[in-house]
Amino acid sequence: MIAEDQGMVLGALAALLEIEGDITVVARSRNGKEALQAVLAHKPDVFITDIEMPEMTGLDVAGELQRRRTGTRVIILTTFARAGYLRRALEAGASGYLLKDMRSEELAEAVRRVQQGLRVIDPELATEAWAEPDPLTDRERQVLRLAGDGVTSGDIAAELSLSEGTVRNYLSEAISKLGANNRVEAARIARTKGWL
Repeated sequence: MIAEDQGMVLGALAALLEIEGDITVVARSRNGKEALQAVLAHKPDVFITDIEMPEMTGLDVAGELQRRRTGTRVIILTTFARAGYLRRALEAGASGYLLKDMRSEELAEAVRRVQQGLRVIDPELATEAWAEPDPLTDRERQVLRLAGDGVTSGDIAAELSLSEGTVRNYLSEAISKLGANNRVEAARIARTKGWL
């Protein structure tokens, strides 16, 4: 099963993998919610997903699959060579984290290895992943992501069922931890590091 929001890339990935005699693509999706439903319906051995997708991120889908204990192994295939994303992918239960600039033969071999229960991670990122830990809590990350998207403190409070003062406290903590001057700068720093 493959999830990728760019149609041409999705088609190319499916075609490249189906050239392999031992790999069958059972479903494709262009957004996270559809991907989750398709994985639950088709129960593939391996689910390949991008990180940034409409409706749900690939990391959110991976986390939900882990929570539901589906047994489907997840490979994150992305352009984001960021250690923070790799750490979050592993925490969400991903078995693989690969960059899109790899050769198709390498991707096919990664699918086989992950299906066998092994982990496949881009070697350079594996080294970087533990160099700088993510200082944000899950709630700080959630609040900062919304603030970075331009959502007001009042709307964040309503969306997350928090008081406006609590939202301001989370933002203040995140800004302080990241050494930023304001919420926009803090969100930018966190996104650059792969923590959002």
